Amino acid sequence: MPVRSDDPTRFPTLAAIRPPRVLRAIALLLAASVIGLIVFALLVPWQQTAPGTGSVIALDPRDRPQNITAMVAGRIDRWYVTDGSAVKAGDPIARVIDIDPQLLDRLDDQRRQLRAEIEAARAAMAVAARDSDRSAALFHEGLMSRRDWELAQIKVADYRAKIAKSQADINTIEVSRNRQSVQLLTAPRAGRIMRVNAYDTATMVKQGDVLASFAPADSKRVVELYVDGRDVPLIHVGRRVRLEFEGWPAIQFSGWPSLARGFFDGKVAALDAAASPNGLFRILVEPAADRPPWPGEPAVRLGGKVRGWVLMDSVKVWFELWRLLNDFPLQFTRPGSDKPVNGDAETAKAGNAK
Repeated sequence: MPVRSDDPTRFPTLAAIRPPRVLRAIALLLAASVIGLIVFALLVPWQQTAPGTGSVIALDPRDRPQNITAMVAGRIDRWYVTDGSAVKAGDPIARVIDIDPQLLDRLDDQRRQLRAEIEAARAAMAVAARDSDRSAALFHEGLMSRRDWELAQIKVADYRAKIAKSQADINTIEVSRNRQSVQLLTAPRAGRIMRVNAYDTATMVKQGDVLASFAPADSKRVVELYVDGRDVPLIHVGRRVRLEFEGWPAIQFSGWPSLARGFFDGKVAALDAAASPNGLFRILVEPAADRPPWPGEPAVRLGGKVRGWVLMDSVKVWFELWRLLNDFPLQFTRPGSDKPVNGDAETAKAGNAK
């Protein structure tokens, strides 16, 4: 009687091997996991993102931290603030005085002297002008030489030049006096003094020396993010952005933003046309009006570090894995269009078939 091909007696060694049930369960579990991963990659969508890092800044340049500098050279006479002092617009910060305490009085004396010289020169010029008119009449009657008439005219011009020079000196004194009078430094707006430089009353300061650092209050804040140049062409104004502020607890799921917690929403407000010195491109992100507001101070301060993810198009998980393995750019769809610019799998297949 012929032996059947599936008769285990033909392979006694194989028939003697009995894999444990645990191994068979693991094998079935692995097979099911592989099948599940394949189905997961084929069907589950993935939200592509363009990552970037940056910080919180004020949108208005006047609201950004700024330096309070000395308007004139001199020495510090008095400090009105310390580190961390809250100030309002117009509050005094420091007083700078000249090393010569009588400088303003001396400038006033020089100004009065020059004005007196101008009055005297004007009176003398009036007399010289009358002499010049008489000389002109005598010259036309033939009773005076041309040289004497010209000398009379030159004398009038000399007085006019002297008056002009004295007036220019007065203007110079006025400029110096106005500069010296700007000795009281005040806060440009409401804010807080961050740091006061350690200048004593015996220390000389030059014009333009930084005396204190000032941070305005109630500024409109935005986030500046620096993203890779490969992703910038795919970003346009209005794109949604997820933000993670420094020190704010958050759980990130890059591909599924709906599962992320502790994040805040924004939208792209502007993009730089050229790269920054670090080789990356800067984008400005403002709060999204239809989403919860960003945390305010002291939770998030100006200059705080931020991580962001610009939300791009949705693709399947397998496509994202394939893109990462090949180091391809992100999928991109033009605003108002349903067709991707760089194509999808079906488009690629159609192109290959052609």
